[in-house]
Amino acid sequence: MVDEIKKTLQDIVTNIDGLYCITFTDRDGVPLLKVNTEKAPEHVLKPSFISTFCIAIDQGSKLGLGKTNNLICTYNQYQVVQMNKLPLIVTFVANQKCNIGQILALESQLDPIVSSLTLIVSEP
Repeated sequence: MVDEIKKTLQDIVTNIDGLYCITFTDRDGVPLLKVNTEKAPEHVLKPSFISTFCIAIDQGSKLGLGKTNNLICTYNQYQVVQMNKLPLIVTFVANQKCNIGQILALESQLDPIVSSLTLIVSEP
């Protein structure tokens, strides 16, 4: 099952120009599944970086903005898109020219994968 999921994710990374990585983690940034190219920056995939997403979504809800679904950060060389699929976080790392709309459009396509991984994580 994990091999099928990895194959699907690898196809997505290959088909979206400029996408370097898709990572599924828990709230604390612990990686559960990762598919990446050789261009994926390791420093962006550290648990400390990914866990800041949970801090940001908590702050947004305290401001009365409601539940945060996605967080998009742009830097000089990279764009990071994080999707709130609690208890999982899905993180995409892409170059600065990647079409973020294509990444956001993947959300419904990734729902079955998120459901499968959530079941695996929640099993005792």
